[in-house]
Formats: sequence, C-alpha cells, structure tokens
Amino acid sequence: MKKKIGVSIILLAVIALIVYTFCTEVVVGPDYQSKFYATWVSLLPPLLAIILALITKEVYSSLFVGIIGGALLYSNFDLELAFNTFLFGRDADGDAAGMIPKISDSWNAGILVFLVLLGILVALMNRAGGSAAFGRWARKHIRTRIGAQLATIVLGILIFVDDYFNCLTVGSVMRPVTDGHKVSRAKLAYLIDATAAPVCIIAPISSWAAAVTSSVPEDSGINGFQTFINTIPYNYYAILTIVMMIYITVRRVDYGPMKTHEMNAMKGVFLGKAEENEEEEVVNEKGIVLDLVLPVIVLIASCVMGMVYTGGFFEGESFIDAFANADASMGLVYGAIITLLFTFFYYMYRNIITFSDFMKCIPQGFMAMVAPILILVLAWTLSGMTGLLGAKVFVADAVAGSAVGLHMLLPAVIFLVAMGLAFSTGTSWGTFGILIPIVLGVFPSGNMMLMSIAACLAGAVCGDHCSPISDTTIMASAGAKANHVSHVSTQLPYALTVAAVSAVSYVIAGWLNRRPSAPEFARSAWFSLAIAVFLMLVTLVIIEKVTGREPSEKTPKESSENAAEQSARSE
Repeated sequence: MKKKIGVSIILLAVIALIVYTFCTEVVVGPDYQSKFYATWVSLLPPLLAIILALITKEVYSSLFVGIIGGALLYSNFDLELAFNTFLFGRDADGDAAGMIPKISDSWNAGILVFLVLLGILVALMNRAGGSAAFGRWARKHIRTRIGAQLATIVLGILIFVDDYFNCLTVGSVMRPVTDGHKVSRAKLAYLIDATAAPVCIIAPISSWAAAVTSSVPEDSGINGFQTFINTIPYNYYAILTIVMMIYITVRRVDYGPMKTHEMNAMKGVFLGKAEENEEEEVVNEKGIVLDLVLPVIVLIASCVMGMVYTGGFFEGESFIDAFANADASMGLVYGAIITLLFTFFYYMYRNIITFSDFMKCIPQGFMAMVAPILILVLAWTLSGMTGLLGAKVFVADAVAGSAVGLHMLLPAVIFLVAMGLAFSTGTSWGTFGILIPIVLGVFPSGNMMLMSIAACLAGAVCGDHCSPISDTTIMASAGAKANHVSHVSTQLPYALTVAAVSAVSYVIAGWLNRRPSAPEFARSAWFSLAIAVFLMLVTLVIIEKVTGREPSEKTPKESSENAAEQSARSE
C-alpha cells in the first residue's frame, strides 16, 4: 500500500511538472551557456548511454537516461529548463536539439518517411511472394554458409547509394538465406553494417560523397568532389573492413562474442534475435524471383534519380555537381514513393496481390519500423543534447591546439579523434563537418592534406560503426532483425581490430610522406595502401592461429566418406 502511495505521489509530481512546463514560457537568451559547455563533461551523456546499454542490454532506457543527463547538464540542473530542453531545445543558431524539433526537422522527417515507405515495400514483396521465391532460388544456388555470407557482402557492396537503403534492403533480401544456412543474426548484422557506411564512404556516387563534398569550405580553393576521389586510397578503415569481411568469411574465422553466436547458430540455436511480433505470412506460390529483384532495381535507380533531381540535374547541372549538391533525405523519399507506385502496378498487372492485400501492407510495414524509428529519434535527441553541451567544440579545440607539433602523426591523431567523436555523438557527417576545415587549416594542399582528410573520414566511419547510438548501427540491427545490443557487442571487437591496424597504417604513411629521404614511390597513396592491407592480413593470420577456425561444412556424401574412413581406421 505504501509503495502504491509513493508511486502515485511521484506520478503526480511528474504530471504537475509537465503541466507547469507547458503553462510557463521559459526564455533562454542567445547568450545563455551551460557551465559545462565545451568541457570534458560534455561527453558524459553519450558515454553514459553507451555504458548503460552494454551493461543492461536495453537500449531504449539507456538512451533516455543519457538524454535526461544531457538536458540536466545543459540547464545547470534547473528541472524546468531541463524538461523544456529535452522536448523543445534548440541551439544558439536555432538548429534542432530537443526531441520534437528533431522529429520535425525536414531532413530527419524525410529519413523517417523513407524508413516507413521501405518497410511497406518490404512487406509488399513478402506478401507477393518475391522474397520466398528468392529464398527458394538461393537455396538451390547458394549451398554453403560461406556462399550465403559472400552473397550478402556482394549485395551490400552493390547497393552503395545510401547506407540506410543498404541496411534495410540487404537485410530483408538476405535474412531468409542466411537463416537457412544457419548464419547468426549477429553475423548478418555485422556484414550489413560493414557494407553500409564503409562502402558508401569510398563510393563516388553516394549520399556520403555528397556530404563530404559539401563539408569542404567554399573558400578553400579546392574542388570538394575531386578531393573526395583522391582520398579513397587513404581511407584505410573502409578498405580494410572489406578485406577483413572477406577473409573471416572465406577462412571461417570468428572471435569474441561473435564466435559464440556463430557456433550456436550452426547448432540451430539463434542467439540475439530481435523480438519478432509479426503475424505468420501466407506464402504466395505465384511469386517469382523477378518480383523481388525488379522492385529493388527500380528502387536503386529511382533513388539515384531522386537525389540528382534535388541537386538540380534537370535544371542544367552536371551529374557530378547535382549529386554533390543533392538532398539525400528528399531524394530517398522520392525514390521510395516512385518504387512503391511501380511495385503496386507491377504486382496488380501480375495478379499476385489484391488491392486489399496492398492496403494491409501499409500498417504492417509501418509497425515493422516502429522499433528502429524509436531508437533513431532517441539517438538524434541524445546527439542534440551533446551538441548543446559543445562536445564538438571541445574536441575541435583539442585537435587544433595539438596539431602544430604533430604533423607527422596528425593523420593518426585525426583518425583517433574523429573515431572518438563519432562514437560519442553517433554521427559521421557531423564529425567530418567539424574536422575537415581544421585539417585544411593545417595542410592546405598536398598528400598530407589528402591523407588527413581521409583519416578524418575513416575515423568518423569507424566511430559510427562502433557506436550503439549510431543511426547506421541501428539500421543494421533492424535490417538483420538482430538484438541491437547483441549486434554492437559482437561487432565491436572486429571494428576495433581494423581500427588498430588503420591507426598504425596512418602513422607509417605519415612518416613516409614527411621523410625527405623516402623514394617517390614510397610516398604514393597506393604504396601506403599496400602496406595497410599487408598489415591487416598479417593480423588476421595471427588471430586465426590463436582462435582457430570454425568447423567446415560437409555434404552428406563427405560425412559418409569420413565415417567410413574412421571405421576403417578403428578396425
């Protein structure tokens, strides 16, 4: 009874605070600043959320606690201001920081609409039997676990237009195939995540290329897109991640928590699956592989055209300039709407679904995206709280202050700083948007400029890859329908392995470029990349020797031959 009274009092107090907040206008002047602004304390909210998520294995409450902590720090522990900041906060420039402005932000709203449309499209392909038909085809042509994983990697690399699009499309297409070959959901999530941002950041035609190009200051005197192209050989984290994926897949090498998930999956026990509350689908036997492949091809083409449309391609801009100036959020929505309309008419023409079936897929697709949308909104809000506290300013000042005497080591330093900032804030684009102008201030031109910008991009992708509050990490979990915390904990050792090799590679590349006696070929980007790949392969060979390989897959014929051989030996 006493416990119920205590809970009631707390609820009444919370309700009273909410009513008081909504009835009272809190005015924060343009000069207002938290006493924790741009200090190390500004990194506490995201770190708190990350630590809680890893300990409790529960992401929603962890993100919420981090947001509340950030709002309290920003308000200097004024409860009324903290509550207003959490819901409606904006920074001094008027940019969204609180939950409601984040949701209503046109870029974020576009991403949410795109996710819902993609969820509807996936539900539609499942209802029409396209996914089941692809699964039947894959079972005939993809006969091994290695083949299923390599097919996932290839598909992820081919869908390089946008990381969100990559995560959800690859997940929905390949999940039945990898499940059938007993590949764990955690491994699928890793393969999806590792072919999302790491591939987009080295793909000239992608939303990430557009974001990097726009991050180069207009008064820098350099071509942003050409600079992006030249940084690709120096982007060690992205390239080495692809090398690692292929190696561990072909050689059957897993370590850390991932090995436990994989060994259990081979026994038919799938750990770390997301809660699936979907109704059992009635398999449509009329579906063919083209019913899945054709909408995906149309989606890729229409998303590309949607992005160049927003960049002014049909108003006279060149394709490259249009892509560099594209609004990826708006372009993806255009692409998804066009694909949805095409798919509707195509399926109706094929007579494989009814209008009633199509309408049922709308709420079904929306419900499938509720969990990732909720995590995204919370992650965006946490990023907003971190921005209000000046975390980026704190990191940028630290880098700018230490850059003068560390020219040789600056690429490695930039890589580690970008990694830490992206890990804490959960955003790659914001990270290189802050750090690229600093790099250009230290190295206005030359190989060291390209290497340092590439290190910034690589570090941002690495931190984004590791962070539980990153939107791409969240989307990879959603695409694989894997438990989010399980995905983060299994992926982290792999990402940190590549990060360590990348950091060492940047030290070597920086030393070669700043050494006067080094031959000309040793200063080239491709020579440094060859060294980085060699170091990655050596590291993986050592890991393989220490951890061992997973059991090989055997056909029934091989199993009977082995049994006969063992019987002969025993006799």
